[in-house]
Amino acid sequence: MRIGIFGGTFDPPHIGHQVLAIETYHQLALNKLLWVLTPSPPHKPNRTITPLEYRVKMVQATVGDEPGFEFSRVEIDRPPPHFAVDTVENLREQFPAGHLVYLLGEDSLRDLPLWREARKFVTMTDTLAVMPRPAASPDLAVLERDLPGLREKLHFIDAPLLQISSTDIRHRAKEGRPYRYLLPPAVYAIIRRYGLYGLRGGD
Repeated sequence: MRIGIFGGTFDPPHIGHQVLAIETYHQLALNKLLWVLTPSPPHKPNRTITPLEYRVKMVQATVGDEPGFEFSRVEIDRPPPHFAVDTVENLREQFPAGHLVYLLGEDSLRDLPLWREARKFVTMTDTLAVMPRPAASPDLAVLERDLPGLREKLHFIDAPLLQISSTDIRHRAKEGRPYRYLLPPAVYAIIRRYGLYGLRGGD
């Protein structure tokens, strides 16, 4: 079984996330893709994050009834801190014969040597599906030196480059600027219903 792991705070999940997810699902012939919601990312200790209950609603709405997509509680149901290496280890225990595909952006690939137990993470992951980022240009030779065996596990996803970020969407909502069409309709409805991101209305 080929299993994708798509982790993030998803605050909020947007159409860029959906594009990466569906392209990876098809290009790597996955059997399922797990949307792994991180309750409190250890690398963002000082950032205010939307309460978990609302992010759960938004990710579940994003997953919807898309065949092959699945909402995962693998990080929600264990105590923090939530590091990728621990998530992969837990999923390896659940799927001992599975081929684990971890999704990340090219900017995260560049910073991968700084991750907690990065070498163990690379060893335990079968494929790293990388979404190109125009502003990121990792040196693969340097990465391979720091993380031996990394290069052979990389698969760069051929997908539209959408300049969409959750940070920008939060700012747009707070400032009353348009953001509706950057989101799945069900996520937009949740933001409006609960008044998330300091929503001032009008969009």
